[in-house]
Amino acid sequence: MSKIKAKVNAWLTGRRLRAHGLILLFGLWSVYAWNMATPGLIDRAGNLKGTDFLHFYTLGSLALAHRGGDLYNMEAQRHLAGQHLPVAAGIRYLPLYPPQVSIFFAPFARMSYLWALILWLALSLLIYGLCCYSVWRPCSNLRNLGPAILVLALAYPAFWHLIAWGQTSALALACFTLAFYALRTQREFAAGLALGCLIFKPQLGLAAALVFMVSLNWKVIAGALLSATAELATAWAYYGVEPLRAWIQALLRSPATLPVLEPRPYQTHSLRGFWTMLMPWPRLALALYIVSALVAIGLTLVCWRSRLSLPLRYSALLLATVLVAPHLTVYDLVILAPAFLLLSDWCIEHSAETASVLLKPLLYLAYALPLIGPLARWTHIQLSVLVMMAILLVVSQLVEKSRPANLFNAKTA
Repeated sequence: MSKIKAKVNAWLTGRRLRAHGLILLFGLWSVYAWNMATPGLIDRAGNLKGTDFLHFYTLGSLALAHRGGDLYNMEAQRHLAGQHLPVAAGIRYLPLYPPQVSIFFAPFARMSYLWALILWLALSLLIYGLCCYSVWRPCSNLRNLGPAILVLALAYPAFWHLIAWGQTSALALACFTLAFYALRTQREFAAGLALGCLIFKPQLGLAAALVFMVSLNWKVIAGALLSATAELATAWAYYGVEPLRAWIQALLRSPATLPVLEPRPYQTHSLRGFWTMLMPWPRLALALYIVSALVAIGLTLVCWRSRLSLPLRYSALLLATVLVAPHLTVYDLVILAPAFLLLSDWCIEHSAETASVLLKPLLYLAYALPLIGPLARWTHIQLSVLVMMAILLVVSQLVEKSRPANLFNAKTA
């Protein structure tokens, strides 16, 4: 084991990670710049620039016109998008976001599509940067690795996909980051407020809801219910009750519309996507997803109710969030950015421990594997999911089961 430790420590050095990050940074963003460097709104691949942002732009346009009845009408949205952008005629999106999302994007819809897209991408970059910086700053063992952390943050494949798709996952990252800081200062109700805001992407709140309900943490639950209710009440006040009913009906129909929602299943990185690609029998895939999701929740509960430090427990929660989510695309993996920082900080501090030796290569793989996710089209195995499950298992093995549970301890201060 000592030889393995020496080899891992010798290979995964800060200098080598920075070099790999620079190569990845240059490669990914050069491709992005080349793809976007075309006149007009169509990129070199023949796709609309911003891709998914068109959906949010259209929802914002519906909000400006108070057309709540069309928030879940795919054809009406296709027609409206074609009116605003003739080059986008025929593009369709499955409407599953709750009504308040359209209100959030209404200000963007007052601009031209191109300027709205630029503003949204700049805002996503700002949110992502602030979240990474706020988590990195108190990590004392990463303090001297600022340039390497910056390079790796910008080169993270999930962040690249977030910008390329024009998606909303930076907002989810902000919710999880705020919740972490609230828990760090023992403000559980405030943490619940932050987590409840995830109602705009409810699949990302599933693991946290299960963990805190089983743990009977009523302060977090109360905060989450309050903020989630406030978001939905805003939509009710703006549109009335009918769009909320239509949203619930759309969610209930979502299992039947997954092929439309996930046209590229190889870009999904959760247990449901893993089993769906691996097993040709839908019922067996669903059963295996439920069983493995319960295992992931169980491992997270073991961590959460233990005396492990908050960074370890919260990293386990973030991993479970990704694994358990019934729908999770590659850009949603940006919510793991805090887990990479917190676990890396722990590994440096405990470099002599066996768990650290295991976590270092696993974190390296979890960071990089989303880049080769499309290989699952042929292999039918999403390796990133296996690696994330392995990280969760290693963290759970650190639990001190023989000592009484205590949510906060000196290590979290």
